Amino acid sequence: MTLAIETNALEYSIGRDFRVAGLDMHVPTGSVYGFLGPNGAGKTTTIRLLLGLLRPAGGRIMVLGSPMPEQYKSVLARTGYVPERPHVYPSLTVAEALMLHRAFHPTWDDVWAEELRRQFTLAPDRRVGALSKGESGKLLMLLALAQRPELLVLDEPTDGLDPVVRRDILASVLQYVTDRQATVLISSHLVHELERICDWVGLMDAGRLIAELPMQEFKSGLKRLRVVAAPDSLAGVPFTVLARERNPGSVEQWLVRGWAPGMHEYITSVGASVREVIDLDLEEGFVEMLRSSRDRVR
Repeated sequence: MTLAIETNALEYSIGRDFRVAGLDMHVPTGSVYGFLGPNGAGKTTTIRLLLGLLRPAGGRIMVLGSPMPEQYKSVLARTGYVPERPHVYPSLTVAEALMLHRAFHPTWDDVWAEELRRQFTLAPDRRVGALSKGESGKLLMLLALAQRPELLVLDEPTDGLDPVVRRDILASVLQYVTDRQATVLISSHLVHELERICDWVGLMDAGRLIAELPMQEFKSGLKRLRVVAAPDSLAGVPFTVLARERNPGSVEQWLVRGWAPGMHEYITSVGASVREVIDLDLEEGFVEMLRSSRDRVR
């Protein structure tokens, strides 16, 4: 498996209050990687480190096969970026914004840019400062896509947008991935939104990557079990017990990762039984993994 993004033991600190701590991240080439985490988890800081906008205190960053920030010019020439906050001069018209960005990108596709402008219903003579939040979001996505990047980095691209605009923006991303086999790193705290489009997921909290795995494995292997008569200690467990909640009586609730149907036999072998196996959607799993990770840190 080749990687579009790889970090090893990445370190960065902001004063004494926040740090990215020993971050090992792996974004497969051609994947749509959902970078999930609550506000303040460190997603934007990590993205800025990946793009050479911040200099790490330690560790290694490779993007599109090149070290960062040492090779930032060649990497950024092949990367489309939609930042968390708009970065286009408000005094420009939409047409002028396109002309300005076109000048910096040799791979800019005029035909594709015009197609997207029409698709997003952006009037060429409208001032950027007069655009609605949804229209601004569409313009930023247009500017990133029109340069035909190998890597698309999206930092909360649909935050605060209405459902129709979110759908249009995500549809354009999926169409681009299908057409160009590009890699997408998309950061968001809107977990349900990414469940439909991502094939990999990384969960970040307090500057740490607490999980990284294929989306299908995350969705199919993360379960909540109701277990009866479980012993206090467990050995040789074929799955990962992320959290174990002991309730009054003999029934416990377990959050587990890596569960498969045949693993009932292990539960029976330790003198217990499974009363219920509950599937979790991505948002439920995300919340439970955050809770169990924070409990382990305390």
